[in-house]
Parts: sequence; structure tokens; C-alpha cells
Amino acid sequence: MFEFGIKDAIDIILVALMLYYIYRLMKESRSLNVFIGIMVFIVVWLLVSQILEMKLLGSILDKLVSVGVLALLILFQDEIRKFLYNLGAHQRMRGLIKFFTSEKSNGRKVDKEAIMPIVMACMSMGKQKVGALIVMERTAPLDDIVETGDLIDANINQRLIENIFFKNSPLHDGAMIISNKRIRAAGCILPVSHSVNIPKELGLRHRAAMGISQESDAVAIIVSEETGRISVAIKGEYKLRLSAEQLESILTKEMNI
Repeated sequence: MFEFGIKDAIDIILVALMLYYIYRLMKESRSLNVFIGIMVFIVVWLLVSQILEMKLLGSILDKLVSVGVLALLILFQDEIRKFLYNLGAHQRMRGLIKFFTSEKSNGRKVDKEAIMPIVMACMSMGKQKVGALIVMERTAPLDDIVETGDLIDANINQRLIENIFFKNSPLHDGAMIISNKRIRAAGCILPVSHSVNIPKELGLRHRAAMGISQESDAVAIIVSEETGRISVAIKGEYKLRLSAEQLESILTKEMNI
């Protein structure tokens, strides 16, 4: 006789939550049809091997499943990396890690003396409709992004920021990386988000800012070359049409971690 206990209920709930999260992940990455196809295959595999007990067909499907797991890891490596990053970046998870490891702040807090030159530079470039993309590193290192650009390693300075993004500057089209209160590099290449939820009026800078905000916990500031409007991308979300006060408030809140 089959006995159903609390452990079985927890098992079912955990599997349901895992499938739901995978469903959401696939939907965001436009791979929903692939997810549905995988689920249909799993149902057929369980039906053939476990219920109907067809040995020949079951053994063939068993082999396909073992190879299919490796194929899925290769095909969906970006989605799997995003899933693992989101899991590790979850607020409760980070709090648990800090509790057990006594993790201390590593000096990444940014005071207003570092924030105000960035805000003033963005406002100035916005008025002149000079495009800019500034990425402020937080807990996740951006060393791989820094390597794609030119190293600068200078103090945060309004005039330097404006000169780097001046329209005739060779570093104008890339992203600036700010880390530990210093301008670390410029002309960097960011991962571009292919999300269908990004408004069509937003350009490549906004998509690059969204991409880095989805793959890390960095704060990305965008100055639109077409409109001069200032936006921020944080944790896969935009904050659009910001004033100087709003930008200062967001940076003060997000960078003091």
C-alpha cells in the first residue's frame, strides 16, 4: 500500500517550484517551446519505461536522456549561469552566507564625493545630448569586462568622464567601468540583452546596460544620445527619465552596500 507523508508533499512542492522557475526562465529567454518539448519527452519517457515497461524503447529513451542532459547544458549554458547567479545573488542567500562566513564590506561603499561628479557629468552630457554608458561595480567583479576596454585607473572626475564620452573620443562608444571609487577602464564591451520586453525606442546602450545588470549586480547609467535623458539599469529593470536628484538618490542607495 502506497503511503503519502510529509516528505512526499515537500518533494512534490519542491519539484513544482523548480519546474515553475525553469518555465519562467525559458519564457524570458524565448525558449518556451523547447521547455514544452522537453516536458513532453520526459512524460513519454516515464510512460514507456516506468508504466508500460517497454524494455527496448525504454532503453533507447534512457540513452537519449543521458546524452540529452549534456546537450541541454551546452545549449542553455547562458540560462543556467543566469539561474545560478540569481540564486547566489538572492538577498536571503547572501544574508545567510554573511551570517556563516562573517563576510565584511570590502570597501566598495561609495560616498557622495564619488557620486556627485558622476551625477554632474551625466546631467551635463544629457543637456548636450552626448551618449554615455557608465557601469558601477558592486559585489560581483567585472574583471572580464574591464579586459575588453582600455585601462585608465584614475580618480572619479567630472571633466574626465565628459572628455571620455566626447563625441570625437575613441572611447565614446564603449562603457566606462567604475570600481572602488576609481574609473578603472573605458571603451569596454558589455553583454547585450535580447529581451523582448525592452521598449523599442531604447537603443543599443540601453540593451547593453540591461545585459550587464542581468548578468551581475552592477548599476549601469545610460545617457541617451538621441534624447539626452538619463536612465539606470539595476537587477534587470530600468529606471527611466531620471532627474539629478533621483539619480543621486539611486546611486547613494544602491552603492552603499
